[in-house]
Amino acid sequence: MIALGIDPGTLHLGWGVVSRSGTRLMHHAHGVIHLDGRETIARRLTSIESELRLVLSRFEPEVGSVETLFFHKDPQAAAKLGHARGVVLLCLDRAGLSIAEYAPARVKRTIAGSGRVEKRQVAQMVRAILNLDELPASDAADALALAITHLRVGGLMEAVEAARGPNPARTLLSLVGKRRRSGSRARRPKLF
Repeated sequence: MIALGIDPGTLHLGWGVVSRSGTRLMHHAHGVIHLDGRETIARRLTSIESELRLVLSRFEPEVGSVETLFFHKDPQAAAKLGHARGVVLLCLDRAGLSIAEYAPARVKRTIAGSGRVEKRQVAQMVRAILNLDELPASDAADALALAITHLRVGGLMEAVEAARGPNPARTLLSLVGKRRRSGSRARRPKLF
């Protein structure tokens, strides 16, 4: 399985490609898409899309692993990050990849054993896990960590979700939504 990890950003977007064969993880490539902060946000998002398409076509990953949104003190910065994530998710979906999202603390726990380690410690662990000659740039290290996280825990998380079976609340909401869209005025189903 080949995983593409992406650390979204509107100035620096990190990406990393890692594969797994059995229990062995192999590094394929990593990099950072540097964007010009003087450009409009629309132009930067367009650049993200075109650069990411090149990475996708070159490495043909099977899954994309992306960092979830997290609390940010600056609402404007959070909104820009959300724009970048949206473009990333769109590109991954258009390429037909399954998409996994992981919180930063989950990635840190998977890579370094604690959700409170510093970014540099994560980069050092990524270097050790993938046997890299040098420490990757911060954004690329985060992206590689996302790919590693999915390759280590993604299958387990999917198995847990499958074992839980369908979510009755989600199933009920989808039934209610279907009835509303069809215009039916039938009584609501009893929950108990």
